[in-house]
Amino acid sequence: MEVKLKNGEVIHVRPYEEQDFSHIHRLNEKEGWKGLAERHEDTKAGWMNSNASFIAEKEGRVIGCLRGMTDGFITLFICELLVDADFRGWGIGSALLQYAHSLYPETRMELLASSTSKSFYEKERFRPFYGFRKTIGE
Repeated sequence: MEVKLKNGEVIHVRPYEEQDFSHIHRLNEKEGWKGLAERHEDTKAGWMNSNASFIAEKEGRVIGCLRGMTDGFITLFICELLVDADFRGWGIGSALLQYAHSLYPETRMELLASSTSKSFYEKERFRPFYGFRKTIGE
């Protein structure tokens, strides 16, 4: 789907395909998301097993991605949203969120934000809620 951004640029948003993973891995490394980058095979499996995952491209270059999971009716959970630092401020993250939600309009979108992404989600009109996280070793 072609999406015109707030700066007038046009990007292509489409479903994730397996050949996109090397680009996503590069974005994870560039962002310093060590857990995802170091657990390369697990991260790839996560992408392959997620049912709401999308890519933003500009002239064939992957410049953003959204990985999510949904039941299609109640919840659309956003696992990761990442935009290449060179393209931030263009509205790509917003476009990915809007695209994903447009496919599942009856769902509520939920996600966990970091202290650095909190203001972005507030601008997108997400409301805070209290959540928890635990890994198997904790």
